[in-house]
Amino acid sequence: MTQARAPRADAVRNRKKILAAAREQITLHGPGIGMDEIAAVAEVAVGTLYRHFPTKTDLVGAVVAEYIGEVADDAEAATERVRSGAGAMEEIEAFLGRTVEASARDRVVKAAAQTLGAASADTAEEARARAALATLIAAAQTSGDLHADVTVEDFYLLLSTAPSDQSPEARARWLTLTLPGLTSRGRAQDA
Repeated sequence: MTQARAPRADAVRNRKKILAAAREQITLHGPGIGMDEIAAVAEVAVGTLYRHFPTKTDLVGAVVAEYIGEVADDAEAATERVRSGAGAMEEIEAFLGRTVEASARDRVVKAAAQTLGAASADTAEEARARAALATLIAAAQTSGDLHADVTVEDFYLLLSTAPSDQSPEARARWLTLTLPGLTSRGRAQDA
């Protein structure tokens, strides 16, 4: 049985450059941006781009997976800070704020993913994000700051309604208005 070789350093570099260029170009120009233009911005040959991502749907799916990985990293870092003594509710509030801002930055990429039918195939990143968020929620519930019936799905619902197409001030106001519904202080326990 042969072991799979680790990707070459130049292949890893090229993949990162392609993903960064795709994210940037789709954000600037929408889903209609061509693969040739993305390759040019990434400073790679078109063949190199297609070796990594045979279709635009594959490329956009990888960009979405990268975004989910960043959210997972952020949630895991917040969880570590809670384990080190930070307040769980404060970490949740900060995490939600950062996630809403990231969603606003990447909203065009998400729209492109929907247009192209591209979904992240990386369920491991999604599972990491979900597990870290569940840990944060449990910590805030244990401390009595977060309503006992709040779930990970509630956070997903909340984030899906964020005004990502509005100004930073509007997004901050939205967060200020919605967060009390999650906290034990914001509504009656049987609500």
